[in-house]
Amino acid sequence: MSVLRAENLVKDYPGTRALDQVSVDFESGKINALLGKNGSGKSTLVKCFAGAIQPTSGKMYLDEEELSFSSPAEANQKGIAIVYQEMSLVQSLTVTENIFLGRMPKKKGGIVDWKTAHREARKLLDRMNVDIDPAQVVSRLSMWQCQVVEITKAMSHSPRVLILDEPTSALAAHEVSRMFQVLRALKKQDVIIIYISHKLHEIPEISDTVTVLRDGLLIGKEDMDRLSSADILRMMFGEMQHKTRPVDVQPREDVVLSVRGLTRKGKFHEVDFDLHHAEVLGIAGMLGSGRTELLKSIFGADPYDAGSIQVNGQPADRRSSPIKMKRLGLGLTPEDRKKEGLILIHSIRDNLCYASIDKARVGWLENRKQRVDMAQEQVKNLHIKVSDVRNSANSLSGGNQQKVVVGNWLNTKPAIMLFDEPSRGIDVAAKQQIFEIMWEQARAGVSTIFVSSELEELIETCHRILVMREGTVIGEVDPQETDVKTLYAMCMGGEA
Repeated sequence: MSVLRAENLVKDYPGTRALDQVSVDFESGKINALLGKNGSGKSTLVKCFAGAIQPTSGKMYLDEEELSFSSPAEANQKGIAIVYQEMSLVQSLTVTENIFLGRMPKKKGGIVDWKTAHREARKLLDRMNVDIDPAQVVSRLSMWQCQVVEITKAMSHSPRVLILDEPTSALAAHEVSRMFQVLRALKKQDVIIIYISHKLHEIPEISDTVTVLRDGLLIGKEDMDRLSSADILRMMFGEMQHKTRPVDVQPREDVVLSVRGLTRKGKFHEVDFDLHHAEVLGIAGMLGSGRTELLKSIFGADPYDAGSIQVNGQPADRRSSPIKMKRLGLGLTPEDRKKEGLILIHSIRDNLCYASIDKARVGWLENRKQRVDMAQEQVKNLHIKVSDVRNSANSLSGGNQQKVVVGNWLNTKPAIMLFDEPSRGIDVAAKQQIFEIMWEQARAGVSTIFVSSELEELIETCHRILVMREGTVIGEVDPQETDVKTLYAMCMGGEA
């Protein structure tokens, strides 16, 4: 049995202590869940293990060897691999090429030995107990298969420690079960597995131990079979009251967005629905059902082939664009906040103002004070945890990054907000804050379309839920008259 441990680990940043005297160990032969709300210190801890950052003080050990890294490459050489939430696969290359990227086996003369490469890739995939063709181009794989290839790529280095950051965040429910089969196979190979997830319902199914951090402190480590879900939540957040949709958040009859016969070939077809004033309308469906593509076409980011869109009775131009739809009062928080919602190396202030940049200028000149005031207003209203709005957006936790994406569009004073998976990869408390923002905006008359793979969220948050399957709206449900099992069955096309 191998053990990875930290002793009195401290990591200080200007104005904050991300890790405060953390001492913890993780054993092989187990799946060790590492939990905590956004900003708890879990990402900082695993980045110390992986060599991405250096601790201020304290020690790290792998078995009895003390560890000290100046780069991820050094950590990798010692057998520590990390698979981040954002996948790094090259879509145009094959599975084999991605697994051995930069180190393909060669014949004499420097020619790639494809036969050996595919054979070795096949061996690695067999160890993962999956049937994926090594010669297949990655762009043709499903999301869970891409995640498995990411893990296989990490395992090709024969690591002693494998850290998985939100490995199921982009997976549908049936894909998660396949992923868990892979992880159980890895557990038997004497690898130390650290598993980070915000999907608390997954933890009892896959984890053997649970370690919880809160505000940089170690709250505790327990065997999973000694904990209930309520125990885990209490460790993560202290005493926390879960809220459901307030009774005073009620829609009006007047229609603000009307979609008729909207079709985009290969993505969705003949979509009809109305969105009412101050309504929170949910769209449920599995990955690939067309939900994201529908929102992008409504917002003008992607074209559509047929149908019509009206905003407050005004027809939208078929050759529309996000700029035109913004002028009609629409805003969109995209599914992938890091690639499409933020410019991570730019400041928090600028990211909060990009969508409303025309409001923070005088003629052609920037009104810097106006931009700072607009940013500070959203920091205050959305409770964004930030020490200085001049810091880069990548300095924030996932939940606070998501609130910056939302705040960017709220600065445009929208009449209609489109939220695509706004709670992906953020903790329970941050999710609740996003829902509170939706309800507060509804009180102010803003209408919302909310797409989520977490069906419980839709039932708790929305006034109505449309169900999409294979690009078609196949039904509508009242959240007060349905349950998760029934909604899931509708999304999958089975019986409740």
